[in-house]
Amino acid sequence: MKFRTAIDIDATPATVWRTLTDVESWPKWTASMTSVERLQKGELGQGSTARVTQPKLKPTVYTVTEYDAGKSFVWEMKATGVKVSAVHVVEAVGEGHARMTLGIEQTGALSGLISLLLGKRTRQYVQMEAEGLKKAAETAKSGTE
Repeated sequence: MKFRTAIDIDATPATVWRTLTDVESWPKWTASMTSVERLQKGELGQGSTARVTQPKLKPTVYTVTEYDAGKSFVWEMKATGVKVSAVHVVEAVGEGHARMTLGIEQTGALSGLISLLLGKRTRQYVQMEAEGLKKAAETAKSGTE
């Protein structure tokens, strides 16, 4: 399964990036997350890990495998028969505006079965996250820009 969504945000890319990379705050702006716990201190970056708990799913640990500060990061989790990669990309689209692209890809021997069982929920969660991020970043912008 592979799914991507993009949303335009009325905030600078820097504001969107700050909102996005404060992963422990995600449950405040999206109902698709119950909790996100960073497993080490410091800024999010290559090798960072976080325990993510989502409604109706088992808690999983994601590891940042790609990181381009201010622009994008990918984090992955692995379980028996499946690897999930979640892509987060921020880009400028005119002065003071950004586009956020979120994507998820499941690969591995059991990915087809998991996609059948959880594909609809996964797509709903990604869309909820995009819409929640938009609202959070647009709200944050009024205090930081």
